[in-house]
Amino acid sequence: MKNARWSFMLLFVVLLLAACSSESKESSGENTSEIEVEDRENELVIGVPGDPQNWDPIDTFLLDWSTVATSVFEGLVDRNLDLELQPGLAESWEYVDDTTLQFKLREGVTFHNGEPFNADAVKFTFDRLLGEEGAQGPQQANYTSINNVEVVDEYTVNFNLSEKDPVLLTKLAGYGAVIVPPKYIEENGDEHFNTNPVGTGPFEMTSYEQDRNAVLEKNENYWKDGIPKLNKVTFRFIPEASTRLAELQTGEIDIMKRVEISQVESLTDHPSLSVEEVGTPTAYSLRFNTAKEPFDDKRVRQAVNYAIDRDAIIEEILGGYGKKISTFQSELSFGNNPDLEPYPHDPEKAKQLLEEAGVAEGTEVDIFIPGNDGNFKEITQVVSYYLEEVGLKANIESVDSNTLISDLIPSGEAGHMYRQGWGGWTLDFDNTAYLMYHEGEHWNPSFYDEEVEKLLEAERTTVDQEKREEIFMKLTERLHELAPEANLYSEVALYAVHDRVKNFQPPHEDRMRLEEVTVE
Repeated sequence: MKNARWSFMLLFVVLLLAACSSESKESSGENTSEIEVEDRENELVIGVPGDPQNWDPIDTFLLDWSTVATSVFEGLVDRNLDLELQPGLAESWEYVDDTTLQFKLREGVTFHNGEPFNADAVKFTFDRLLGEEGAQGPQQANYTSINNVEVVDEYTVNFNLSEKDPVLLTKLAGYGAVIVPPKYIEENGDEHFNTNPVGTGPFEMTSYEQDRNAVLEKNENYWKDGIPKLNKVTFRFIPEASTRLAELQTGEIDIMKRVEISQVESLTDHPSLSVEEVGTPTAYSLRFNTAKEPFDDKRVRQAVNYAIDRDAIIEEILGGYGKKISTFQSELSFGNNPDLEPYPHDPEKAKQLLEEAGVAEGTEVDIFIPGNDGNFKEITQVVSYYLEEVGLKANIESVDSNTLISDLIPSGEAGHMYRQGWGGWTLDFDNTAYLMYHEGEHWNPSFYDEEVEKLLEAERTTVDQEKREEIFMKLTERLHELAPEANLYSEVALYAVHDRVKNFQPPHEDRMRLEEVTVE
């Protein structure tokens, strides 16, 4: 049970944050009158929080990249807004044998620069992804089961596999495996491609200003008849949620991505705006640097888990827009263990474990979070009070989001704890688990466990889904015990949409699909 002191403290924090949110809403110029949009006939403007600053698909793992670039690039396999796999640039595929996956390619498709899409483009894409260039980025690790791509004829390719890969098709539907134009890259170089991307998608990027906007225009030669419906889409990079809201309320943008909980009230019953919610595979945690004391001791990591009241965070800070998780995945993920309960809120158990581990009262720990995530800032402030209750003093460090994700976390310099958000884009725990817990991976600077390594290897060497599920149950139990992070919740994403926008469906996985969207 919560003690009286903590109940008072939580009430104080929630009231303080609510007051701050109220001030933010007042400063945003909130009003409830209808919003008129002028001079944007058949054009859409979307406010998004992050600029990935590099549009080369092999150089990124950012969901902010996929929000924009899903309209520019395409892969052999596609996944629709209902998360179902379907043909993309490949019309069909089949396993010729256990280690040969053959694709029949779509004919008559061209890149935005007029270059033809064919088997040579597929081979070039994967030679690049699996070669020296790809080794410098985070995507390559997803596709190491591919030994090579062999051109059979102009519109047929064989993927020769070095090992079984039970989730290869779903990974090929991911944004790291989109097909890129060989001639364009060879003539212009990688640096040019970083800021001037060319794909086969329904829109082509005609302008990009770093930290300001990316302009996409209709691909007049798109291979699907009748789409896209829009002539132009502008993504404006607006890190501050309060600014995105103000731009929405004044008619400067039509869709706002990542509405914060504190902003929902100001949008409720607005005559021109609506809030749309969607469950996601995205999970959030506070991950531990297990190489740093005191978090090299699993008892301390477990203590932090016991210290945190996830129910209170979800209800009081997230307004109910979140679901508790026991491991670093959502309920949409294959491999989620429905029988594994999240750590209960038990401050006394936390104190006991800290005492057993010899952690002194008042020990300081640094928590690194991205400065542009207002929701998580509030959560971390509340977590700091939970930690204080059990004898730990938390120092919260807000840093640039790209710096945190791309530099500090991989180098092990993101403090004792840091916000870790993960899109779970394959809807299979394999991707998350391998990249988070396998030794030496890009975003795993410190965690290692021999049993975890064996289980990861075992689930990747069979395509029998029942066997894989059994392995995942053992893996989740082991990870729950070792507590490499304090798992908090899976996200319910919130979008604000002007009523002039029609046929927009908020994506489960951040990858906006705009082909069928229209505006009035």
